[in-house]
Amino acid sequence: MSTPAITNRLAIARAAYDDVPLYDPKRTPVKLDLTDNTNLWGVPPNAERAIREFASATVTRYPTLYGTELKAALATHAGVTPDMIVTGCGSDDILDSAMRAFGNEGDLVAATDPTFAMVPIFAKMNVLRSTLVTELPDHDVDADALLATGAKLIYVCSPNNPTGALVARRTLEKLIEHAPGVLMIDEAYVEFAGVSNIDLLARSSRVLLIRTMSKAFGLAGLRIGYAIGHPSLVAEVEKSRGPYKVNALAEQVAVTALRQDVQWVEEHIRMAIEIRDRLTIELLKLDLDPIPSSANFVCVPVKHCVEVGMAMREQGVGVRPFPNLPRVGDALRISVGPWPMVEQCVKVLGAALTKKRKKS
Repeated sequence: MSTPAITNRLAIARAAYDDVPLYDPKRTPVKLDLTDNTNLWGVPPNAERAIREFASATVTRYPTLYGTELKAALATHAGVTPDMIVTGCGSDDILDSAMRAFGNEGDLVAATDPTFAMVPIFAKMNVLRSTLVTELPDHDVDADALLATGAKLIYVCSPNNPTGALVARRTLEKLIEHAPGVLMIDEAYVEFAGVSNIDLLARSSRVLLIRTMSKAFGLAGLRIGYAIGHPSLVAEVEKSRGPYKVNALAEQVAVTALRQDVQWVEEHIRMAIEIRDRLTIELLKLDLDPIPSSANFVCVPVKHCVEVGMAMREQGVGVRPFPNLPRVGDALRISVGPWPMVEQCVKVLGAALTKKRKKS
């Protein structure tokens, strides 16, 4: 969701920004917020200790130029070399920088629909055109339709946001084989899918795997994104993104988490998967038909989703409404967390549905 573009803009403002909206998910604070797909179990213990022990003197200094130590830790975690890593202020910073690095004015960005809402906005911000290709009925990416656009940049999200659907391996392989330009694969939720696409990088020097430490690692507030690709590819993204984009606290905490908290993270990934499956069962009991998810959330078709979501907010529970999604219709996206939170959400959702059905 986004706000309308600002009217009465300065005449000297960039024309491409005339109808660029500010991001606004239309949320008010609630007691139980299950909208953002972040780690609701909290910060990994050693990362939290690193925050408490962070030297205040470091605040007066600039951070490292390009996150050398962080790149080394991420490379070890991913099983690649540091020159295959680029870091940024969140994964969306990487996506924005990649479009700027590889897209000339007027080039086309193609993405599936539905997917991450910022993709066409970032394209417009970088003076690029964008087109959305409706996903297949089984929620896989329509590779043939994406390739038929001839787009210089192709974006796919796997697991996809907001559906939670995993892009089939054969689909990614087809895109890699035939994409005319750069293929950006957004893997913000890949830890919850139990798969790895790192080996696909050996098939092409034009594939960029975009990841984040906001979800499984529980560090959303520190904004740590990164991408993995051929050294020559990530070098161009690094040029585009500029220096000092990961602050000193974020880098130190992220390095600590990668070196000392992986076991904690993996345990909580397993918890998230278990509760995701349990939530799916409870939604079925409400006569709903949730989309099979490979992420840390569940997307479930719900008629009048905005109205139902507002009724839930009135009871202190926030979920994310997505009206009129292609192939889905009205839907709610529900983040998973400790079961008491999710159980409360199910109860409030059930009550809201019952009330809505009685009105109908």
